Amino acid sequence: REMCRTIRRRDSSKPGFWYLSFCAPHPPVTPLQAYLELYRDAPLEEPATGDWSRDFDRLPYHIKKLSNPDLLAIVQAPKHALDLSRRAYYATLTHIDHQIRLVIGYLRENRLLDNTIVVFTSDHGHMVGEHGLWCMTPFYEMSAKIPLVIVPATGDERLKAGSIDGRLADFGDIMPTLLDLAGLPIPDHVDQLSLVGEQERSHLYGEHGEGTAAMRMIRSGRHKLIYYPVGNRRQLFDIEADPRECDDLAGEPAHGAVLAELEKLLVGELYGEDLGWLEGGELVGLPEVEYVPAPDRNLRNQRGLRFM
Repeated sequence: REMCRTIRRRDSSKPGFWYLSFCAPHPPVTPLQAYLELYRDAPLEEPATGDWSRDFDRLPYHIKKLSNPDLLAIVQAPKHALDLSRRAYYATLTHIDHQIRLVIGYLRENRLLDNTIVVFTSDHGHMVGEHGLWCMTPFYEMSAKIPLVIVPATGDERLKAGSIDGRLADFGDIMPTLLDLAGLPIPDHVDQLSLVGEQERSHLYGEHGEGTAAMRMIRSGRHKLIYYPVGNRRQLFDIEADPRECDDLAGEPAHGAVLAELEKLLVGELYGEDLGWLEGGELVGLPEVEYVPAPDRNLRNQRGLRFM
């Protein structure tokens, strides 16, 4: 409703650009009861649990920290409690959907929607129990594969309604795409892609964290490499054959050529302090680190976030 008021107060003599963001569904996840009821009896798909994720001692160091079995003892919680957590998460998402509907309805009622470009996306997803994780930063699909819905102005046929685009894209593509849709020139220094045309990148690079918390990712075609410098650990997944990433192929000789190709792409993307993970152009990473549970079960992180 705040966004609707902002749009109402606009200067109608100038083009508008509005940005709407929600803190939800960050914790605490406390949906309205009416939305939780929508999912009370809804069937839930069981979270995926890959063979690689069953043995805590074999996990990459930073994934151990993220899965922290001492954190609220969540992995020992009864199934009905975990299911309730997931239902609450989905209920919160539906509540957000309905808030967006209010804004779109306001644009339609005020005859602005036909001349408005709408983009819906998220900064990350959430593991919601997949592979025993309840977090939002790993490069697994549930966390890293986010929605990107683009609705052009009415009459713009360059993006077909209801079409699905399988190209690799990232946040940097949104700006040139909006400029393209608005009929504005894209500056020469922009190296990201407009999704309006047929341009396609050969691979996508992702990075998160530094030092012992560092994770790096390369996605090319059907394969994804996730690299953890601590212990020089790799995970390789065939997203087409294994979309829920249950089978880590990094140690299988049959996939050695694919792994080597993705490693080469990753090395080409590294810069700054990350170059310290290389010797002779090869990944050597950082020394292994012993996992020691945080003395306060990482609850200080929740105290500091103040999500509401």
